[in-house]
This record gives sequence, structure tokens and C-alpha cells, in this order.
Amino acid sequence: MTTTEGPRLRQAGPPLPLVAIATVALFLASLALPIAMAGGDVYPSPFSSAATIVGYFRGNRVPVLLAALLQFAASIPLAIYAATASVRLNRLGVRAPGAAIGLVGGVLASASMALSALFSWTLTRPEILGHTELIRLVHDLAFIVGGPGFVVPSGLLVAGIAVPGLLARLLPRWLAWAGLVIAAIAMVATLAVAIPGLAVLLPLARFPSFVWIIVAAYVLPAGARDAS
Repeated sequence: MTTTEGPRLRQAGPPLPLVAIATVALFLASLALPIAMAGGDVYPSPFSSAATIVGYFRGNRVPVLLAALLQFAASIPLAIYAATASVRLNRLGVRAPGAAIGLVGGVLASASMALSALFSWTLTRPEILGHTELIRLVHDLAFIVGGPGFVVPSGLLVAGIAVPGLLARLLPRWLAWAGLVIAAIAMVATLAVAIPGLAVLLPLARFPSFVWIIVAAYVLPAGARDAS
């Protein structure tokens, strides 16, 4: 007797490399395209002067809107990546908590990216731009959610793939250990919430983690036969 349940369970899901590339490409576009549109002006740090922050948002509504749109779009494939990678690890025989931790980290990172983008969208509204205090408040919220709020969970995503990848020999040792280093930096970046000087750790974890999920997407076996 044949059923459709077996084939459904064996579906590989969306191509992991394409999902990873879509996430990274959309995020990088959210950084580069607004700078080009703004004539070289960059999205201000929350540690910049009030005049710099307020002037940027009042003078660059369209670039900020584009950045918000692209970052919100990037959050969707990131969630798909986390779900697909978790299912793939389970299919490869991983029953340890790592796969679930990676899924939770990916979902939290995706939600943080989306929420940060929505805060940035708020900074394009005339009602907000008329009030200096609201600009500073919303900008700080966009930073804390899209900075530590994104980077720390993304470290869990990387660790959740790297640890079982190392223990079950699903990833090359150098790649798994690189993921653990990135995850450790991301965890230490938690302190940026209380110590502004440690905000330098955020890009040191964010951009390597983007490269790592792309490489892992290509290397992680699609099934037991590939892993053997």
C-alpha cells in the first residue's frame, strides 16, 4: 500500500543556498542603495550628535524608506533559512537540542530584523520627523533591536548549525569552528546593551555570520546519502 506521507516527509524544502544568498543580498542592498540615493550620507550611529541624526532623517526620507523595505524583505528568507536548516539537520539524524536552538535563534533574528525595519519606516513619517525627541527615541529603538537584538540571536542560529555539524561531522571542522567563533563574538556582543564601546562587536559578528550561513548552505548535506 502506497501513501503520499513518505514523499512529503522527504521533501528537501527550498534550496538552502538561494535562501541564504537572498537574505544577504537584500540586507547588503539595504545598506548600499540608500547611501547611493543619499549622495554618500550614511545611516547615522545612535552615538552621533543629535543634529547629525535629526538632519539625516529629515533630509533622507526616501533612502530610509528603501532601507526599511529591503531589510524587512531580508527578514523573510532568513526565517525560511532557519526552518529549512533545522529540518535538514533532523533529517540527517541530529536529535540534540542544537537544531532547535538554531531554529529559535533564526526566528528571533528574523523578527528583530523585521521590527528594526519597521522602526526605520516610522522615521519616514512626517508626524515623527516634526519632533526631535521622537526621532531620537525611534532611532535608538531601531538600533537596539537591529543591533544586539539581531546579532545575538543570529549567533544562536550559527551555533545551532555549527555544533551538530561538528559533532556529527556534517560540516568541515574549519567551518564548524569558524561558526563557533562567530557565535561566541555574537554572545559577547550582548554586553553592547550596557557598554556602548562594545558596539564594535556587532559588525564583527553580523557580516561574518552572513558569509558563514551562505557557505554552510552549500556544504551542509541535503540528505543521509550526501552525508555518507
